[in-house]
Amino acid sequence: MPKPISRREVLRRFKALGWNGPYAGGSHMFMRKGSSIVRIPNPHGSDIDWSLMKRILAQAEITPGQWDIDG
Repeated sequence: MPKPISRREVLRRFKALGWNGPYAGGSHMFMRKGSSIVRIPNPHGSDIDWSLMKRILAQAEITPGQWDIDG
């Protein structure tokens, strides 16, 4: 089972995949790539659980192979 991931690492990987941001918007920040927008969880002092990350990646249409860049 994959391990939880830090918010900082999530942002780093999204940027490495060509996403811009994070931008402020409503109650959550978001990343943008072209016309696609993905909401990023707010920092709460703990890592992001893999089950939530899986849903975020599906929304962003990022495959596990793309996500596993040097990480």
